[in-house]
Amino acid sequence: MRKRAAVLCGAAAVVVASGLTAVPAEAGAPHAPEAFRAAAPAWKKCATDDYPTLQCASVEVPLDHADPSGRTITLALSRIPHTAKKYQGPLLVNPGGPGGSGLTLAGFVAASLPKKVAAEYDVVGFDPRGVGESRPALDCAPGHFDAVRPDSVPTSPEVERANLDRAKSFAEACGRKYGDLLPHMTTTAAARDLDVIRQALGAERINYFGYSYGTYLGTVYAKLYPQRVRRLVLDSVVDPTGVWYDSNLDQNQAFNARHRAFMDWVAKHDATYRLGTDAEKIEAAWYAMRAALKEDPAGGKVGPAELEDTYLPGGYYNGYWPYLAEAFAAYVNKKDGGPLVEAYENFGATDVAGDNGYSVYTAIECRDAVWPRDWAQWRKDNWEMYERAPFLSWNNAWYNAPCAYWPVESARPERINTTSQVPPALLFQATDDAATPYQGAVTVHRRLERSSLVVESGGGNHGITLSGNACLDRHLAAYLADGTLPRGSHGDADAVCAALPDPKPLTSKAAPGTARGSVLHGLLGSRKAIGQAVRTVSAGRRCTALDFRLATP
Repeated sequence: MRKRAAVLCGAAAVVVASGLTAVPAEAGAPHAPEAFRAAAPAWKKCATDDYPTLQCASVEVPLDHADPSGRTITLALSRIPHTAKKYQGPLLVNPGGPGGSGLTLAGFVAASLPKKVAAEYDVVGFDPRGVGESRPALDCAPGHFDAVRPDSVPTSPEVERANLDRAKSFAEACGRKYGDLLPHMTTTAAARDLDVIRQALGAERINYFGYSYGTYLGTVYAKLYPQRVRRLVLDSVVDPTGVWYDSNLDQNQAFNARHRAFMDWVAKHDATYRLGTDAEKIEAAWYAMRAALKEDPAGGKVGPAELEDTYLPGGYYNGYWPYLAEAFAAYVNKKDGGPLVEAYENFGATDVAGDNGYSVYTAIECRDAVWPRDWAQWRKDNWEMYERAPFLSWNNAWYNAPCAYWPVESARPERINTTSQVPPALLFQATDDAATPYQGAVTVHRRLERSSLVVESGGGNHGITLSGNACLDRHLAAYLADGTLPRGSHGDADAVCAALPDPKPLTSKAAPGTARGSVLHGLLGSRKAIGQAVRTVSAGRRCTALDFRLATP
């Protein structure tokens, strides 16, 4: 959600920048399970210091699942093997995106679950088609996010045209480079890939644990293959009824509210940041900083668009707030743009892996569902949204704008109907999550009739299990151990957990947030720089995390 393969099929039509390919047969054709026979993965050691038992392999899948005898692409896999006598099968994990790499997530999940529970599963990560170590890996337009970009708010026809030209050129570049792959970049195709992975692993059924967009991928898999699902965990749940144009609009108000929560937090810590105790005035100072950067980008790198990119991750994870507040305070109080540039490089800048993540993000979201092709519709909707939610609205619009020019026809998203066929699933959702707003979890909970919903009350982070909240993690461990689900009556929820407290300002003795929370939020496939390793440095105190920054959803 900001919402996040190898040889190409010769039967697919090559896309030219000005044309559209026809919808491939796989978009609506019935699928014969196991028509494609995948070879068992040849696992090899690929240990890291953190995950010494990690193994890696690959699996071939059809480029076009409607043509299982045609050309294939390659998906990269990782796993932490089970060690207990009791074996509950593979647990496939996905960090979201679309465009997030799941290879390291396997190690993290296995290490973060209770040892007894993790020992009973093969925890399997994977890079979806087009992502990371899978082949081919997409990179439509290297350097697309290089600084300094045009102001995201199109206050003049010239600024709007500059942003439109960027979006159009990105879409055209994707068509030129990957015309034979783009028709097959859909969530449905990725879900069918999961079933090939299941078959290759020799499993009758899979267990699945997805964050963010990974919840949508898991929901689509469960819709297509309900008989192949054993256990299903969805954390920070995508609303399947808004895929994807409406979901991105809905995010804007939620991120605006989360940005204001950050301002409230800064106001509470005036003794540290010296920005005042009035959150509205502090917010005005942030927008004044934005206006000043339009005239004079900090370090020649941080203009208004880059500033939004830098502060967006704070909407995903409050553990970043102390670092972002220090950079904000240094600029306002000391006229020092250095910490702001450093924050941008740590949280907002995009590297090669981020270019790959964004390319897959657009390829999936633009193909998955219908987007307006008339820019007048985008202009109207986003100006209306900007009046209510100025923080992210136009930045988010340009992030998704290539879909207005996408060189492949849009497919229709899978309809997620109410069903009792899917085994009992476990859903987790924070009430104030910005990337996947709360109502999406309620919608999926109602449509998966036997599911249970665990709510983190007052929580605003995106991705909440295995992030330091013991109450949430107890429900997760119980479900994975023996299928136990909470069955309570708390409105829409079956169980409610209190959110963790917000972080404290940086001190010489402590870094913000929890260690596990920082690592997890570095692995989630959320915008902006999916796959980017960052080192956050503040006032001489270093906090290291991998940061794969949303979509959206």
